[in-house]
Amino acid sequence: MDPFVLVPGLGLSGASWGPTLRVLGAGADVVTLPGFGRPVRRGAALDPPAQAARVLEAADIAGRVVLGHSASCQVVAEAAARASCPPSALVLVGPTTDPSGCTWPRLLERWLRTAAHEWPAQAPLLVRDYLRTGPVGMARTLDVVRRHRIEPALEAIRCPGLVVRGRHLARTGPGGRAFTLPAGGHMVPLTHPELLAPVVGRLR
Repeated sequence: MDPFVLVPGLGLSGASWGPTLRVLGAGADVVTLPGFGRPVRRGAALDPPAQAARVLEAADIAGRVVLGHSASCQVVAEAAARASCPPSALVLVGPTTDPSGCTWPRLLERWLRTAAHEWPAQAPLLVRDYLRTGPVGMARTLDVVRRHRIEPALEAIRCPGLVVRGRHLARTGPGGRAFTLPAGGHMVPLTHPELLAPVVGRLR
């Protein structure tokens, strides 16, 4: 069984994890979800517990390293907390879970601050993925996720956890063990895989 289970960030396809996986030289189950790489159908449940159930249906996470990026960090935290057999580790890359920053104005402010440090070369992939997922579906998903509190899930997790963020990522995320990469912003799985992969690889 491949050592990793990955969930893309909001609006992103599995290709967003491709650069990191190539540096890792390892296989993974990449699980896309409504709003996270898949279009959002009318009436779909978008809350992190419902999305976590989809992750657990799609992949066996027992004894594996589970990674979320951005808004999918809430989803993988809920999946790890609800799994009958826990993962070996949970990695939250650039989580967006700060309760003080969950309003739309604060989210926009932090996005603009972080965007200044992103690589323009990633724009074609982002545009393609966002159009595939759908801007309206992305907004609906984020509107649900931004109100979710991750703390109960983190308290229920029975495995080591690690928060990883780029140097220029606005300070967000739950407390606990954390690692700041020497460069990068919010999109480090795509833009700085050579920095992220060694940190993740040590958890195998």
